[in-house]
Amino acid sequence: MKRNDDDKNGNGGQDGNGGDDFEHGVAVKNRAKTKKPSMYKVLMLNDDYTPMEFVIHVLEQYFSKNHKEATRIMLHVHQKGVGVCGIFTYEVAETKVNQTMDLAQQHQHPLQCTIEKD
Repeated sequence: MKRNDDDKNGNGGQDGNGGDDFEHGVAVKNRAKTKKPSMYKVLMLNDDYTPMEFVIHVLEQYFSKNHKEATRIMLHVHQKGVGVCGIFTYEVAETKVNQTMDLAQQHQHPLQCTIEKD
């Protein structure tokens, strides 16, 4: 830091005792540790009416799965009754469930999705 030789008391930035009137140090601010958000699984439930191709389409479109992975998940849901589509923060999981359910309703399919804390 550059001292101003023309300071108020005319003594070149020093106090009357010959010391600097500038304090040196590092400002330290304690921060609370940020906590990772809770994660949620998006679960897809099997039904006897929704076409397999539609489920694959949903997995590709809303869950960013490639065709092979989408097919694997769809078959798992078909055989086991339920399957995990992905794990996300609450807001993202909720959005993906809503997108899936809205598209299924538009196409008159009874496809169901839900979320579960991981």
